[in-house]
Amino acid sequence: MTTVAALHVAPGRRLPTRSVTEVEVEAAAGIVGDRYHGSRHRQVTVQSAQALAEAAELFGAPVPAGLTRRNVTVSDGVVPTAPGSLIRLGSQVVLEVVRVAAPCKLLDDTIGDGAQGVLRRGRGGAVCRVLAGGPVRLGDVVELGTDDVELAPLRGAIGVPAPARRRHLP
Repeated sequence: MTTVAALHVAPGRRLPTRSVTEVEVEAAAGIVGDRYHGSRHRQVTVQSAQALAEAAELFGAPVPAGLTRRNVTVSDGVVPTAPGSLIRLGSQVVLEVVRVAAPCKLLDDTIGDGAQGVLRRGRGGAVCRVLAGGPVRLGDVVELGTDDVELAPLRGAIGVPAPARRRHLP
C-alpha cells in the first residue's frame, strides 16, 4: 500500500523547505503556507521515494526528499505525469496532474553537481492542481492514477475545465 512518506513546505522562492507531519490543502489553491499556495496550476508537487532511491543509485549519494523541493513524497510506486491523471491523498484530497515536474538547476547547488540530471526521465514527479482539498498527514493512504473519482462536480466547484485532449493531425 502506497502512503504519504514525507511532506515539505517552503514559505517563499529559494527558501529551504521544512518537513511537516500534516498540511491543509485547499481546493484550487494548494498547500496553506507553501510558496505556491494560490497559484493557478502549480499548487502541489508529488514525487516517489522509489524514484528518489533510483536517482540516489545513479547519483552515488542520497537524494533527500526535502532538498528536491517537492511537497509530497509517496512511499512507492510511479507518480503519474500525464496531464489529467489523478492522485488521491488520504480520504479527501484529489489532485490532477498538470505536467511533469522538471528538476531545476538549484538541485545541483543543494544536493550536489549532477543531481538535476539524475532526477530527470520520470524521477522528478508531477506538478498538480487541487480538485478537492482537506488535510493530508504522514502515513495517509495514496492512490496513484485513480479513476475512482467523479470529476465533473469537482472541476465545476472550482471552475476548472477538463484538460484539453491533444489532437493528432495526419
